[in-house]
Amino acid sequence: MNLRGFFPCLEWKSGIFRSFRADLVAGATGTVIVLPQAVAFAMIAGLPPEYGLYAAMVPTIVAALFGSSHHLVSGPTTAISLVIYAKLSEFAAPGSAHYIELALALTFLVGIIQLFLGGFKLGALINFVSHSVVVGFTAGAGVLIAASQLKHCLGLTAQGATLGSLLPPLFKELPRSNLPSLAVASFVFVVALFLRRFKPKWPGMLLALILGGFFALLIGAKARGVAMLGALSATFPPLSVPDVTFQTVYALTPSALVVAMLALAEAVVIARSIALHSHQHIDNNQEFIGQGLSNLLGSFFSAYASSGSFTRSGVNFEAGAKTPMAAVYSALLLVLAAFLVAPLTAYLPMPAMAGALVFVAINLVDLKAMRRILLASKPEAMVMAFTFLGTLFFALEFAVMAGVMLSLLLYLHRTSHPRIDTLAPDPSDPHHGFIDLNLKPLKECPQLKVVRIDGSIFFGAVNHITNELKRLVHLTPGQSHILVEGSGINFIDVSGCEMLHEQRAELLEKNIRLYLCSLKREVLEVIDRGGCLCAETDTAIFPTKYEAVKTLVPKLDPECCRTCTLRIFTECALMPAPQNAARF
Repeated sequence: MNLRGFFPCLEWKSGIFRSFRADLVAGATGTVIVLPQAVAFAMIAGLPPEYGLYAAMVPTIVAALFGSSHHLVSGPTTAISLVIYAKLSEFAAPGSAHYIELALALTFLVGIIQLFLGGFKLGALINFVSHSVVVGFTAGAGVLIAASQLKHCLGLTAQGATLGSLLPPLFKELPRSNLPSLAVASFVFVVALFLRRFKPKWPGMLLALILGGFFALLIGAKARGVAMLGALSATFPPLSVPDVTFQTVYALTPSALVVAMLALAEAVVIARSIALHSHQHIDNNQEFIGQGLSNLLGSFFSAYASSGSFTRSGVNFEAGAKTPMAAVYSALLLVLAAFLVAPLTAYLPMPAMAGALVFVAINLVDLKAMRRILLASKPEAMVMAFTFLGTLFFALEFAVMAGVMLSLLLYLHRTSHPRIDTLAPDPSDPHHGFIDLNLKPLKECPQLKVVRIDGSIFFGAVNHITNELKRLVHLTPGQSHILVEGSGINFIDVSGCEMLHEQRAELLEKNIRLYLCSLKREVLEVIDRGGCLCAETDTAIFPTKYEAVKTLVPKLDPECCRTCTLRIFTECALMPAPQNAARF
């Protein structure tokens, strides 16, 4: 393997010193952003707060060095954290030693799966996770995260992995709500909202949390029953050995598959969206390898599963990052910041973190994207709605997998039902160009019908095409020739060849002849190799529809032409016609 293919950092290493200042500034900005986020995301994942910091250190560096994007920043994310909590809470109590062991084992498996997909060049698989699935899941995750943090906002203890299991105990505990907790959470939320609206370039979440801590001290929150986060352990990411026993692997593999695919979808979508502005080429397979290595190695440094971050990647690009070293600097500065900030978190109220998380969660619901999908496509809107509701009320891996499967089913339905339109020459066009009769109602030739197939002719579509041809014959009983314009046929398989042969023979028994024209070279080669139309006595395939019409019109019944006043084709001028025939 080419070294540059495995170590993409060799391509940009020469620019490290030239862009040092810009990358360092961008990295420092990223550190300010990730510090409160990492702690918050660890809470969502059911892990001790410091594990969020660990996930933003080693995995961030590895993903930056081995990924293809110059601006993607990896680390803990809301969606991945939520999936981890939903799945691992079934096996162990969140925050317990066994729970942490399972989280690291899950991260190891996620890394193995992602590396496997990247190593075998399966980056195209991510295309099956449609945009509608991602939007629906992200919106559902936002609602679920906000709901899960209500207990901290109100000082309650209700638990639940889905909306249906969370809300009943939450409503039951409402009379015991702690109003100072609600006041602190609301204060942080309002401050974060204010800063996002009027000072978008400021580190809004960090400032909101700091001000929330002062507000809690001002009202004596701790003495009034408000829970505090507690001091973080100021240590480097401790070494760890993931538990990969057979029982653990067997139990966690389904969840690892979901996390791996969701994390890859997040990373690639973010990398591509930024590449639209940076004009950089993104290699899906290399991103798979970078994400896989970051999770695999991260699991040995106490990091839980990570992916690309929408917020931090966007901030990294806007802050002027030039190379992936900006993400590396961000992780290294986070190590230093963790030692400086760790003692101060003892004064941070849990409701303050919850208020910040509710703010983050609400911003995950992209109403503009949801509206665009609703207006653009009903099937895609159904996929989005199904994934959104599944995320709220069912297991998260079921929601993602079901959304992907529904997208595939809709895709298969579209491809197995290729569009078949009737064409006719436009008399108002000097060149008599053929147009779709759905766009402009025109007269058809009583003997020669021209149709266009837009879609591949494969085993899944042969039944639909057969039925459509029969329907056309039934609707136009007088026509004795059918010309299929095949410029929109991209692919044909053996089943398609057999269908064409059988249809031509079946129509011939009814004195109807079937012809094809304007086929792509690849389609012609398959038909030629299959020999399905080679045994015919007359020409069955023409290079263009104009050549086909030129050859077929003289074969029409002259008696029918003699009484026809339509004169659809220019070649009709050579056929017998009444003296008062209309000529175009």
